[in-house]
Amino acid sequence: MTYQAPYKDMQLLVAQAYQQHGLDKLESLEGFDTDLANAVMEEAAKFASGVLAPLNQVGDVQGCRFEEGKVITPDGWKDAYRQFSESGWIGLALPETFGGQGLPKYIAQPVNEMWLSANLAFVMFQALAQGGSEILLKFASESLQARYLPNIVSGAWSVAMALTEPNAGSDLGALTTKALAQDDGTYKIKGQKIFITYGDHDLTDNIAHLVMARTPDAPAGSRGISLFIVPKYRVNPDGSIGGFNDVCCTGIEHKMGLHGSPTCSISYGEKDECVGELVGELNQGLMAMFVLMNEARLSCGLQGVALGELGYQSALEYAKERTQGTNEKGERVAIIEHPDVKRMLLDMRSETFALRSLGYQIAAQIDLADSNQNTALHARIALLTPIFKAFATERANVMAGQVVQVFGGMGFVEETGVAQIMRDARITTIYEGTTGIQARDLLMRKVRGDNGQALSALLDDIDDQAKDLVADSDLTGIAHETRHVVSTMRQLLDTYLLTKQDDLTALHGISVPFLEAMGTLCCAWQLMNTLALMTESDEIDKAYHRNLIAMVQFYGAFRLPTAMAALQTVESKSLGLQEYVF
Repeated sequence: MTYQAPYKDMQLLVAQAYQQHGLDKLESLEGFDTDLANAVMEEAAKFASGVLAPLNQVGDVQGCRFEEGKVITPDGWKDAYRQFSESGWIGLALPETFGGQGLPKYIAQPVNEMWLSANLAFVMFQALAQGGSEILLKFASESLQARYLPNIVSGAWSVAMALTEPNAGSDLGALTTKALAQDDGTYKIKGQKIFITYGDHDLTDNIAHLVMARTPDAPAGSRGISLFIVPKYRVNPDGSIGGFNDVCCTGIEHKMGLHGSPTCSISYGEKDECVGELVGELNQGLMAMFVLMNEARLSCGLQGVALGELGYQSALEYAKERTQGTNEKGERVAIIEHPDVKRMLLDMRSETFALRSLGYQIAAQIDLADSNQNTALHARIALLTPIFKAFATERANVMAGQVVQVFGGMGFVEETGVAQIMRDARITTIYEGTTGIQARDLLMRKVRGDNGQALSALLDDIDDQAKDLVADSDLTGIAHETRHVVSTMRQLLDTYLLTKQDDLTALHGISVPFLEAMGTLCCAWQLMNTLALMTESDEIDKAYHRNLIAMVQFYGAFRLPTAMAALQTVESKSLGLQEYVF
């Protein structure tokens, strides 16, 4: 499969996010303007299409191998990793102090999207390096930072996140991995972890595992979890690599997709010789791990965007080439001339564009929040994160199905490569918190947790945007429908979602439809926002602008009405769900 970064869309949306959030006025971002962003994106696009994309199907076909206790990555992986790390891409958004480039999130976001589209299985280590480094920067001692961060940022070492156990998945409070304090301040680690992305591989000299474990006297449940850094090979005081640390890969999973990314089972301390060091405070591990989990959830949402874009490009190219049927003149035509194929293509195009915009806006808000303690801003980011993660990945799965549908029977055979998109996309709704977990977090914590304040503020912004566009003859349809959805959402907040519930089962039951409504509404908001900002510019490609208007009109007609349908489900209060006996 080939991939070309949608540079025009990316450039537009990056510039709009930069403008809307006033990043040009931040002293901390002085010099990090859109000209720099464009230059970085241009180089990243070359690497994505020239180095990573050609290896995507190689990784899918070959997969990783587990031989004699070692994980072997697909052909070309090692050389691509060397180029990736030597080019400084791993440390793109990490501090210069430790060898990174120190770029803001708003620039890193489109670059990360390119990596994910070009070869998702390959670049999963990048989000782990980013999130793991942020944990160490915020919680680790200066000694740990000095010994680990330069090697992680440079790519000499990689990071693995070790949470899940055979009997402890999303319920982290049930984990049993042990940490026994030693006289020298270190801890002996003993336990089993599963589903560890890049838990073992042949790309780097060392792997720093961030392991969740509990000490013997720790409180029960999640309150007793601590976080430890556990290297595959011990790290000497000067940061050099020491002896083997009793961290053993016991196997890799044979998965539906992401074959090129090793998903490992890891045994810590089989010979009671595994040593870890505490990161942060005892029993505060979950707080530290949420830093990485939030990074991972935003990365997952971006994976949805990236796979949607990859699928759209593949389907568009095929639809232009594949002839089927005739037009009114009796002439043979490409299937892109058929209205239903156009519908599927425009569905993918509009959804991917809107979700990309939402992801870029969140990245710019994070940059702003880093220099701003505004509570409302942090609440907005927290509210949008589960929406972006869950909705983008759910829609990526729908879009993957549409890609196969556009290809017809050829989409069902492996030679075309598009079946890989469907297989790779399936996991995105599951790892880093399933859609149900994200929906519960959204409704119970982010909405009910602050009595709807953050959501009400978001609805006000969306309504204001729609109100400004009602008079625009091209956009009056989507503007009116958006205001209708907002009004219905407010009514449900007042009459049901925020009212005191003795039995919360009903609310849990409608949390996913609620998230779906919010995701669709946010997409409509972002599409309208893009056009509202473009009309203020004098430098508009007229054909591109006309296509954007048509795309927004399509979304208002074909997709936005589904938000009202989801809200009708919310209003049903889980009717039948509680009554049915399985």
